[in-house]
Amino acid sequence: MNIQQLEYLIAVDKYKHFGKAAQACFITQPTLSAMIQKFEEELDVKIFDRTSHPIRTTDMGEQIINQAKQVIDSVNELKNKAIQLNNVLAGNLNLGVIPTVSSFIVPNEVFDFLRNNERITFNIKEMTTENIIKSLKSGELDAGIIATPYEAAREFYGDVLFNEELMLYSSNDLVSDRFVAPEEVEADKVWLLEEGNCLRVQFENICHLKENALKPKNLELSPSNIGTVVQMVDKVGGISILPELAVEQLSDKQRKKVSRFRKPFPYREMSIIYYKPTYKQKIIDEFVKFIRESVGNKLNYNKMPQDYVNIEPQ
Repeated sequence: MNIQQLEYLIAVDKYKHFGKAAQACFITQPTLSAMIQKFEEELDVKIFDRTSHPIRTTDMGEQIINQAKQVIDSVNELKNKAIQLNNVLAGNLNLGVIPTVSSFIVPNEVFDFLRNNERITFNIKEMTTENIIKSLKSGELDAGIIATPYEAAREFYGDVLFNEELMLYSSNDLVSDRFVAPEEVEADKVWLLEEGNCLRVQFENICHLKENALKPKNLELSPSNIGTVVQMVDKVGGISILPELAVEQLSDKQRKKVSRFRKPFPYREMSIIYYKPTYKQKIIDEFVKFIRESVGNKLNYNKMPQDYVNIEPQ
């Protein structure tokens, strides 16, 4: 017994004719007749009187047909429920985010996304790109947000979230022009993030850097937070690199210390990476859409993308 046989029973009862019922079910009449006969034999019940014209449903057959209709209704309800569940944004997502972007999108875009989708739970960890890759492979994470392209991430699926310009942050006496050529950066006065940080690598790829002469000889500093290097520039002097989203969190006084590189403007590409297929795909897709709409449209890159060059993070 199967659902298809129940549908055939209902069709014959409706049309009182095997040929018309077969046509409505898009099968041949012999196939339909054989399926119904098999059903009758399985239950040891005569459902249709084939000697009458039009075909008559027997008294026992009417009870079977009524029960079959209830079963079909229940199956349709089950299908509708599945559709509803697929359209409901709900579930848990374990997400790794590199530190140089988490402090800008988590308190803003991520919070807004979760407020709009109360049935979704995010477990977010700040991690280096290398650790995000390892955690994705081990199953600890469902997805990760990193700067791309990244060679070790090529085995994953990825969606670009946004492209943000890389800018300079300096003490006022170091940069007088609002547009600076990389060779004009005083390479021995640069504050860098810790080794392995993709933003550090990107800065090193833009400029030829030396040891920071402003740092005390008896100090070893490996900050992982952009806020720390901003404070170092403010207190000690020197220069560092800022992603465009970081500028939004600066005070009016600090924003006066921000300069742009000359064309082509360097930028970094931020993407979410994950294994696919995943049953959490709908959450990821909706999150990508939300980030693109809330972040991407307000960044400089989208105004004149032809004026930019991607600085790869490795």
